[in-house]
Amino acid sequence: MHPLRLTCAAAAGAVLLAASLAYAHTEGTYEIPAGAHFNPDKLAKISEFFKNEVATGKIPGAIVLIQQHGKPVYHEAFGVQDVVSKAPITDKTIFRLASMSKSITAVVSMQLLEEGKYKLDDPVSKYIPSFANVKVGVEKKAEDGTKTLELVPPQRPITILDLMTHTSGITYGFYGDSLVRKAYKEANIYGGDFDLAEFAERIAKLPLHNQPGELWQYGHSTDILARVMEVTTGEKLSTIERERLLDPLGMKDTGFFVTDPEKQKLMAEPMPNDSDFRVGRVNDPTKVKKWESASGGMVSTMADYARFAQMLLNGGTLDGKTIMKPETFKELTTDRVGPGSGVARDFFYFPGDGFGFGLGIAVRTDPGTAKPPPPGDLGELKWDGASGCYYVIDRKQDMFFILLEQTPSQRQPIQRMLKQLVYEAMEN
Repeated sequence: MHPLRLTCAAAAGAVLLAASLAYAHTEGTYEIPAGAHFNPDKLAKISEFFKNEVATGKIPGAIVLIQQHGKPVYHEAFGVQDVVSKAPITDKTIFRLASMSKSITAVVSMQLLEEGKYKLDDPVSKYIPSFANVKVGVEKKAEDGTKTLELVPPQRPITILDLMTHTSGITYGFYGDSLVRKAYKEANIYGGDFDLAEFAERIAKLPLHNQPGELWQYGHSTDILARVMEVTTGEKLSTIERERLLDPLGMKDTGFFVTDPEKQKLMAEPMPNDSDFRVGRVNDPTKVKKWESASGGMVSTMADYARFAQMLLNGGTLDGKTIMKPETFKELTTDRVGPGSGVARDFFYFPGDGFGFGLGIAVRTDPGTAKPPPPGDLGELKWDGASGCYYVIDRKQDMFFILLEQTPSQRQPIQRMLKQLVYEAMEN
């Protein structure tokens, strides 16, 4: 290796090691007493961290917003929106949200629940009849070690609640190596140009990964929920979300596709060697398709998503507009998969240690098993996506922060470090 490259690599490694050691040994960032404020000198460490991530070529750029008591306390952009144009990142830069799309779908699904369009205990087959015939895939292992998949009837129907809590048994085919996930991968469910109605039919033909209600299982539950939303309203998903949430919140640049040539120039892109978002399909918002992916197909900007986050921080309201009633917000953010729920967790429990899951959003329920506990507060809400985007809502501190970036490979260490630095900057 070239000596200069070796020196740079060593320096980058030292920074990463120091950062990881700081993360491992920092105390006092869990359950900080309410009323904390931010120390500007400590917030500067966030800037140092991201400038290093850009300088060492890990990411093209990123934008971070911390907002407390309705006002920004930290708002910085780093690097460029893509390494080709080298255009600077702004609040209008458009990012692929990936699974942060699910949070938007979750809120709109709660609005329809509030309106009585469906009930939590309704069977999905009431709205999508093909789900009445779904089977559960059970792995059987022979003496020679070979595995086969036995299809058995579900012990009970999949319900709307199962879809909202990711306990339906519907999965993804791009992670894990179970036979059901392999069946998803081999079924070519993303082939051709299809809408949510057709997609639901494709999913209904595949086996469930587990019995309904037994395991938190990340997958296309949100897309099937979106199809139920379409059936019960008679409108397509983008119209439902636009009328009920995006327009009322003034989220003008949030949606599924970017067709305006001038807006396309504002799209952030990952590093060229990091362009595969590892979700089993190509997600190009500049090419309009019939499928509006509720689970991972939306784009947004910092200007837009900050309004969504502030609405959640407020408990369902913004600028005098009620998006959700207080009791609906409580339903959304109440853990449904904790002790006594009967829901198991495996290696792929993506809310993570210390978190439960409400009706579409992760919620902090306990310190977790790490010592000291990772930063944050009981009751905090969060989610992230394969593209690297991430948000945390901390109602105890009347604070949220959002990270928008496009970096599938670096997202987890960056998200962990950002959260640590945010909470280290808080003082009473």
